[in-house]
Amino acid sequence: MRRHSFDPTVLREYDIRGVVGGTIGEADAYAIGRGFATIAGRDGGRRVCVGYDGRLTSPGLADALIEGLRAAGADVLRIGRGPTPMLYFSVHHLGADGGIMITGSHNPPDYNGFKMMLGKKPFFGDQIQEIGRLAAAGDWAVGAGGLEDVSVFDAYVDELAAAYTADTPLAVAWDCGHGVTGDTVPALIGRLPGRHSMLFERVDGSFPAHHPDPTVEANLVDLQRAVADERLDVGIAFDGDGDRIGVIDNLGRILWGDQLLALLARDVLRTRPGATIIADVKASQVLFDDIARSGGRPMMFRTGHSLIKSKMAEVGAPLAGEMSGHIFFADKYYGFDDALYVAVRFLDIVARSGRTAAELRDTLPQVVNTPEVRFDCDDATKFRIVEDVKVRLAAARADVNDIDGVRVTTPDGWWLLRASNTQPVLVVRCEAADAAGLDRLKTAVKEALAPSGIAAPAGF
Repeated sequence: MRRHSFDPTVLREYDIRGVVGGTIGEADAYAIGRGFATIAGRDGGRRVCVGYDGRLTSPGLADALIEGLRAAGADVLRIGRGPTPMLYFSVHHLGADGGIMITGSHNPPDYNGFKMMLGKKPFFGDQIQEIGRLAAAGDWAVGAGGLEDVSVFDAYVDELAAAYTADTPLAVAWDCGHGVTGDTVPALIGRLPGRHSMLFERVDGSFPAHHPDPTVEANLVDLQRAVADERLDVGIAFDGDGDRIGVIDNLGRILWGDQLLALLARDVLRTRPGATIIADVKASQVLFDDIARSGGRPMMFRTGHSLIKSKMAEVGAPLAGEMSGHIFFADKYYGFDDALYVAVRFLDIVARSGRTAAELRDTLPQVVNTPEVRFDCDDATKFRIVEDVKVRLAAARADVNDIDGVRVTTPDGWWLLRASNTQPVLVVRCEAADAAGLDRLKTAVKEALAPSGIAAPAGF
């Protein structure tokens, strides 16, 4: 039986991802299929849903993945092109034993990868490493699985639209960024009341308008302009595969992931008082404080969509989110990150509130902070650098939370340094009560990284 070796950089903590033609390709996709089906088959899992995003390389990777799954005995339910959350939905809707999504998410056009579910749970960590071990040994199951094309599109869109319960119509702009949500948004807005306009809904894996990453301010300029020019109530942006959201209020201001989560949490806690709400280590202290004031139990946890979904299930949290725009609803939904569903839930909150999105945003305490700032750092060294900084902070007796990277509390506020699990970057965030304090925190970050030879990007 043939063996396969993966590039060591692609088997990550909660997905598999790399540069197509460089670190990942169709031979890897085949091996992933063989390995996943082998692992799933140990517990009798045979039915695996497969979907793919709008990247140019996704159909070829999907074909190779399906071949590998079937060669190890899995019966494949081919969902076709659509957002990652539609693939997750399909596993629940069809009662499948698992699912694999081919997607490069928010990464550059030459990237692609795989997000996986086994049963109704995320497939990550040591499970992903097990795929590598099976491939290296050629220790795969052998079988002859079937293939069936199944559409869940209408059922998925119907469930999204049902989350809008308000009588009040809104005026909304939807920026698909040429990502795969361009397949879904036209059908969704046809089921919603109000006035809707779309930007860059044509699916194009080269992303000619702007990169589909709603955490980067430059990628939201077109949406902000549309909200202003058309006098809209809300603007919604998505990443390339539809599991991360960006929101613009009616004044053209960005609601960052933690601000959005705070407003969503207030609504959930009205009917679920005392519930645990989870946010990642990058989130503002404002969020954790607001959850507590709203009668909830805030929990700070590690960044990573698979990690947070697993923690939600463990503690029974109805809602969780990340600064990066991954928001996870288990309240009236399935517990996975679905930006389209989050969009509808947020629009419903605005419509029911009788206030504008800007007025809701302004109920949150105002602090001064940075967005997620990315310092270029290659994959081979980024984790080591964080460890080096952690050692130096310990020697300086700093107040450090090391649940995920280092989150350092000072009299001015806090700053965070962690290594991205999806990009060759270090992620930094700072938050203070005022601009002077923020400047001091930025200086502290630079001083912490200088011994490791890492310079701040321009403008930091």
